[in-house]
Amino acid sequence: MITRTGMPQATADAFRSGALDANGQRSERHVSDGGGNPCRCCMRYIPKGQPMLVLSYRPFETVNPYAESGPVFICAKPCRAPTDSSPEVLTTPLDFLVKAYGRDERIIYGTGQIIPTDGVMTYAAKLLDRLDVAFVDMRSSRNNCWAARIARG
Repeated sequence: MITRTGMPQATADAFRSGALDANGQRSERHVSDGGGNPCRCCMRYIPKGQPMLVLSYRPFETVNPYAESGPVFICAKPCRAPTDSSPEVLTTPLDFLVKAYGRDERIIYGTGQIIPTDGVMTYAAKLLDRLDVAFVDMRSSRNNCWAARIARG
């Protein structure tokens, strides 16, 4: 079984409580314009007029040259991770940069591909069949925003 997860609940709650982001800064508070602000915790679009946080996120346990950070949005109000396997923000008709990482949280060269949304899980499954792959990350192919982590369930 393969799982696709967003930002961990505890991490999102820490940012809401004032934890510093990957750049050592406080999250910026904004109001969603309803134009596609995807919350990386609940994996839904933040509705127009709702408060949101914008911050730099690095979804890695260790800091190394491959531990990329990027901008993300989260709901400013408490929200919960999705319970379905196809969260709203990961079913948009876009494409994603998909890359595999080893247990050392370093990119496995040659795995990075721009994949249309409907092919992401197939490509991720192929990568996860490899013994050297610990997890796969999805990022926006346009803005480098981290989207989700895909791993063996």
